[in-house]
Amino acid sequence: MKDQAEDFTPFVAPGDSVAELTLRSIILGLLLGIFFAVGNTYLGLKIGTTISASIPSAVLSMSILRLIFRRVSILENNIVQTIASVGEGLAGGIIFTIPALFLLGDVPSFGKIFSLALLGGVLGILFMIPMRRYIIVEEHGILPFPEGTACAEILKTGEGERSNARMAFLGILVGGVFKLFCSGLGFWQETFGFTLKRFFGARIEVDGTPSLLGVGYIIGPKISALMFSGGLLGWWVLIPLIKMYGDGLPSAIFPATQVIGQMNADQIWSNYIRYIGAGTVAFGGIYNVIKIAPLIFKTIHVGFKELFGGFKRAHEVERTDKDILLSYLILGSIAVILILWLVPQFHLNLLTIGLLVIIGYFFVAVTSITVGLVGSSSNPASGMTITTLLITTFIFLLLGWTERIFLIAAITMSAVVNTAITLASTTSQDLKTGYILGSTPWKQQVAELMGLLFPAASVAISLFLLNQAYGFGTPALPAPQATLMSMIAKGVILGELPWSLVFIGIFIGVILALIKVPILPFAIGLYLPLSLSSSIMIGGCVRFVTSKISLTPQFILRKTTKLYSKEGVDENHPIPAEVSERGILTASGLVAGDASMGVIIALLTVLGLLSPPTKFFLGPLFGLIFLILLAITLAWIALSPNKQQQLK
Repeated sequence: MKDQAEDFTPFVAPGDSVAELTLRSIILGLLLGIFFAVGNTYLGLKIGTTISASIPSAVLSMSILRLIFRRVSILENNIVQTIASVGEGLAGGIIFTIPALFLLGDVPSFGKIFSLALLGGVLGILFMIPMRRYIIVEEHGILPFPEGTACAEILKTGEGERSNARMAFLGILVGGVFKLFCSGLGFWQETFGFTLKRFFGARIEVDGTPSLLGVGYIIGPKISALMFSGGLLGWWVLIPLIKMYGDGLPSAIFPATQVIGQMNADQIWSNYIRYIGAGTVAFGGIYNVIKIAPLIFKTIHVGFKELFGGFKRAHEVERTDKDILLSYLILGSIAVILILWLVPQFHLNLLTIGLLVIIGYFFVAVTSITVGLVGSSSNPASGMTITTLLITTFIFLLLGWTERIFLIAAITMSAVVNTAITLASTTSQDLKTGYILGSTPWKQQVAELMGLLFPAASVAISLFLLNQAYGFGTPALPAPQATLMSMIAKGVILGELPWSLVFIGIFIGVILALIKVPILPFAIGLYLPLSLSSSIMIGGCVRFVTSKISLTPQFILRKTTKLYSKEGVDENHPIPAEVSERGILTASGLVAGDASMGVIIALLTVLGLLSPPTKFFLGPLFGLIFLILLAITLAWIALSPNKQQQLK
């Protein structure tokens, strides 16, 4: 491992002096960070997942800066994507937990949300830094860091053509207009479907929004299929079984308050299926942690050794190996912990603070390794947060702390831990990109800290607007993880959790583990409404079809002959990668445009300038037609020629 690190040569040599943390890179990074923070806030509350900002922001940075300035360094572009990715991380950290406080009736102030996001983000970045040399440098070649490595390769190619930026902006425009006509002006329904009455109330539903289509394309057919399979198990197997065997029962079965015979598919899902899904999600997160336990403990050991032995390190180190000073890391961490303990509005006592530090540092190590192995998209951050909440609430229960104040404290502490986890995830990916490119670590780390401020405010504002306009926990905005957090906290502390359903979910997770099926994507599909996973599946199918077409000899010959060489096929050019990049950029634009317009519609609704549509100009069938047309358009853009790459 050390030999691989020693033999590695970064793109920019350690002795080279290259522009990096510049004013223009900071400003553009902050603007993109706000954009991805707002987009992922809406998306996470809608479907319980977020999209990576690193690669889209890297491409946008190369395109925008090249358009305005003549000379831009690769390290400046890396700083832009480093700052922009903070918005994505903060959104994931806050929206999976803080809405649980809204659902529990303890609506936090803007200042509290902003502070928790900021403090949790700082803690995650500072906790991760001492592990950098081991996870990123010494384990180079062992931990692949998929997104971080891919982002570095895209930046190295320098192919940030203006057409790439135009594709992303086209996706934003199309996604925003689609959302406006659908949810704002009421031309057609966003969700459409029907019930199979002869099949015990099973539902077929599709949520026809651009963001879900884009997410499906980005995560690909495999993960999309796993999520859809989980949805099918819940909605086409478990719900019909519950309806079939519970139809004649004279009384309600806990936790429902009405008899099964009077319940529709949505009510059965809400009262039974989501608890089963919660058990599978929790098992999946814990199972993933157990699988990498030896590497986790080695990382924690090395991190502590680095932290307390760092003062003895020689001052003369290469530019590419300089972190933020260890004294600043320790003082900063202590300051954050003291603020969380001493500010009364956070309701965190000494025991809760101790749990926060121990569990937070442990899961920062876990997430840093996990994203190195499987990438950010498959990182079980929500599973780690559920584990944190379960540990905390069980300890409270053993101590007899069952008052409402401890319920709020458990959610608040989990919010800080989850934000630390998500920021450690983005920080480790960004530092991997920087390691490959030859960036200065302390400059990237400072950029991460600078990038926290505006996204924290953006996420807090978006939460209030979206809650007032749509309401958390509603079909329009399910807030799946936050709903799950509130269920677990109330269930454990107040004794309201239907453990039999949770254990059924755990057993499903055990079966998935035995047959070696990735648990978390399947579990999320089981936990979510089928309308969401079915739309994601459509996006995954588009990705599958475009990738298959791009691999055919006829397509490669046509593309290379038309664009790259008049003499025939250029065997060195990866046509499928080019198709994938164009599709992902456009899909990211669809997600961002849809999400941003959703927040704008929420603002107009809160201000009384727009009312949610109750009647629609077109029937439900048109929603499906427009979604299919959008899917075809996405495929066409991915496969269409890039004119700027034609030979002159």
